Amino acid sequence: MLSFVPFSPFQFWLPTRILFGEGLLQQAGALIAEHVPGKRIFLVTDPGIVMAGLVDDVLASLHRAHYETDIFQQVAPNPKDVDCELGAEQVRSFQPDLILAIGGGSVIDSAKAIALLHTHPGRIQDYEGRGKVAGPVTPLVAIPTTAGTGSEVTRSSVITDTGRKCKMTVKDVKLAPLLALVDPETTYSLPAPLTAATGMDAFVHAIEAYTCKLANPISDAFALAAMARIWRALPAAVHEGGNRLARQEMMLGSLMAGIAFSHADVAAVHCMAEALGGRYDTPHGVANSIFLPVVTAFNAQADPERHAHAARVCQLPVEGLSSAEASAVLVEALFARAREIGIPRFADLPYVRREDFPSLAAVSYANGSTPSNCRPITENDYLTLFEEAYAGAARA
Repeated sequence: MLSFVPFSPFQFWLPTRILFGEGLLQQAGALIAEHVPGKRIFLVTDPGIVMAGLVDDVLASLHRAHYETDIFQQVAPNPKDVDCELGAEQVRSFQPDLILAIGGGSVIDSAKAIALLHTHPGRIQDYEGRGKVAGPVTPLVAIPTTAGTGSEVTRSSVITDTGRKCKMTVKDVKLAPLLALVDPETTYSLPAPLTAATGMDAFVHAIEAYTCKLANPISDAFALAAMARIWRALPAAVHEGGNRLARQEMMLGSLMAGIAFSHADVAAVHCMAEALGGRYDTPHGVANSIFLPVVTAFNAQADPERHAHAARVCQLPVEGLSSAEASAVLVEALFARAREIGIPRFADLPYVRREDFPSLAAVSYANGSTPSNCRPITENDYLTLFEEAYAGAARA
């Protein structure tokens, strides 16, 4: 007789229209006009995207569609509250009908914050947490340029609070972009280190969505598909940057992972990574990759079956092994994958100080995603995991 596993009630609402394919960048103006009303567009981007020429392509397309435009390009990696406030001042002056984000997760998250501050009073800190956005925000269109965060389909904005030196999350469905133009061509010239870091960020989104307490059958489907694509394609995307098929697989995997965790959650890996990024400005994908193996080892003790299934989805050599044994293979593969694609070791980050670990553990524990971790985790557990990641760096 077949056995069935019960699951809790859930809801699944994807408010973003997704267009995926090569060449969408050059069609941005016409596509936006088709799907989102308005004629004044406020572009949010960063200096690197401008230098790469991607903004010029989009601007040309917008002008062909007769849009009036203004540009804010002061977005830094790990976006900060002060930058969002500057963008909010500029957007209030321009008064656009919609906001267009062109960039990676930092740009898209900043654009969400600017869209919120355009229509709501106060500072971004006033909206930290879940469901605190009272009314609609300025409509947002997202064009991702990395295969990493999936922010083009999520309802979250992660911003660094420079006063507290920590990352905060504003989470509300009103922040989700109305339209995502996902063009893999935007990633074809990404350098290997950025491809590696953003790719591991996407993988962490997938595996945490699958193993966290808020997983549901639909988010599982996206998470498993994302894991399979990302695990297979990431080495080729890093080491063979011109491999278009690998780049396309990464872009699709990142998109699917974004849908998965937006409708489930992330967990302890992200809690630690966000604490590290808030304190030291460590690239988010690097931090996620560093902590993924030790947190996976910790969590697999509570849910070896799901972690073993993740190993099978990644086509690791686990046939005939118990769930606990397969989970251990997954942990070792995560260490090896970080080494293979050039992720730096935790102990090799020159700015990291072990005396900061207790405060990093406290910030991790206070993260809103801590309760979603599949294994109950305490502040002291976080401290132990920071120490293990630091001491065990030689394995990677």
